[in-house]
Amino acid sequence: MRFFVICLLCWANLAALAANPAPPESNPAAELSVRDAIVLGLVEGLTEFLPVSSTGHLIITTHLLGLESPKPLTNAAGEPLWHKRPTPENPAGEPLTLKLAADTYIVVIQVGAILAVLLLYSGQVRHMLRGLLGRDSAGLRLFRNLLCAFVPVAVVGLLASSWIERHLFSIGTVILALIFGSLLMLYAEYRRRRLTGIGREVRDPADLYATQALAIGFIQCLALWPGMSRSMVTIVGGYFAGLSPARAAEFSFLVGLPVLAGAAVLKSWRSGPAMIEVFGWGNVLLGILVAAISAAVAVKFLVAFLSRQGLGAFAVYRLVLAAALAGVFYL
Repeated sequence: MRFFVICLLCWANLAALAANPAPPESNPAAELSVRDAIVLGLVEGLTEFLPVSSTGHLIITTHLLGLESPKPLTNAAGEPLWHKRPTPENPAGEPLTLKLAADTYIVVIQVGAILAVLLLYSGQVRHMLRGLLGRDSAGLRLFRNLLCAFVPVAVVGLLASSWIERHLFSIGTVILALIFGSLLMLYAEYRRRRLTGIGREVRDPADLYATQALAIGFIQCLALWPGMSRSMVTIVGGYFAGLSPARAAEFSFLVGLPVLAGAAVLKSWRSGPAMIEVFGWGNVLLGILVAAISAAVAVKFLVAFLSRQGLGAFAVYRLVLAAALAGVFYL
């Protein structure tokens, strides 16, 4: 209930912002409609924690919404807008484009998903804080495991982020990741069901060994491939470590906090001002709000669904989506 009250207050603030638009000199350089902001927020929130790949779905969505133009943008006076101004070392500079702003937008609105998990799993967050103060041993172990699962993907992500953005953000790479991820999910589900009941289950994410959490972190590096799904690979990693579906999902949500926050901070630092210059503040905040509400719904649904059905249905969905994308874009 507190979560939805906060969301309603945010919505009221956004309504006030819409009623008092920014002065002409701060108008955005390109159009991102309210519909586009809502659609992108919904796609981000609903897919961030489901094992279907939020990045893959957002790449597809930005393509369908026509937000991929590489044409350099200009201001009202016809002067070019710059992401990186020309320098003696880089005389051509880097013009500001709609695609660059949209690529930044779909990462920054992950803040909404972070807020949803912080509020829905505030109890676990408090346990970890008490653990850091020496008052909760289980909370300290959970924090240690989250740190172990976060470090590998943080290091690899920092080293490879520019290369990934240049080479892997395309429909073709998303299709391949959807297929490979589906096969991985089917194997993990088969393995879990075969081993269920023989005494190797881990009751709680805090009970994982540090080495198990670190292994989940290395598996999570696969999620840097757009279309793979961070949620999917961490849930699969949890399966391999012996967590039940619901507990594996819970660990995935919590690991997502530093991973998503790190990605949003890095992207905001690199391209945030450019994104705001293109789209303005209003629709960025709207996208974050919609993502928060839809992510909360998705989290509740996923825990209940995995407890009953496992990962199989999501694997089938990914294969169907890959086939549909291949048919639309390549056949």
